[in-house]
Amino acid sequence: MSGGVEWALHCCVVLTSVAEPVPAVRLAQLHDVSPTYLAKQLQALSRAGLVQAVQGKSGGYVLTRPPETITLLDVVEAVDGPDPAFVCTEIRQRGPLATPAEACTAPCPIAEAMATAESARRAALRSVTIADLAERVESGSGPDALTGVGSWLRADDPHPTGRGTREETGT
Repeated sequence: MSGGVEWALHCCVVLTSVAEPVPAVRLAQLHDVSPTYLAKQLQALSRAGLVQAVQGKSGGYVLTRPPETITLLDVVEAVDGPDPAFVCTEIRQRGPLATPAEACTAPCPIAEAMATAESARRAALRSVTIADLAERVESGSGPDALTGVGSWLRADDPHPTGRGTREETGT
C-alpha cells in the first residue's frame, strides 16, 4: 500500500471529530505533511465519494457518510485503486523450460496462494471502519483525544504562531 493510504486514513479519522468542513491546509498542518501531497489524497477520497469538498470561506472537507459505513477497504481502494496487490503474469509459460499455454489448465499455485491472501486482506480491511479506528484512538490516546483534535481543527487561527502562511500573508 502507498503512504497516501495512511494519510487518508488519518484524515478520515480526524474528520469524525468535527461537524463542519476542515480546510486541507489545516489537515496538512495537523499531520505535518505537505498540503500539496495531502490534497492528492483528499481528492482521491472525494472522487470515491468518501469526503466532500465544500467551497467558500468556511470550506474544506467533510465525511460524506457516517464513519460506521466507511471501511478501511473503501479508503485503500480510493487511494491505491481496486486492483489486487498481486497480478499473475504466467511466468510459468516463459523461459527455456516454459509450460505450454495449453498445458496450463489450472491456475498457477502461486497465483492461487496469492489470491487467497488477497481475499483475506480485503476481508480484514472490510471488517474495520473509520468509526472503529476513531474508537481505538480514543481508547489508546485518552477519551478526549479526538475532542482535542476537533478543537484544534476549529480554532480561529489556523497557525499556532499567528503568522499565517506565505500565501495568506503575502510574504
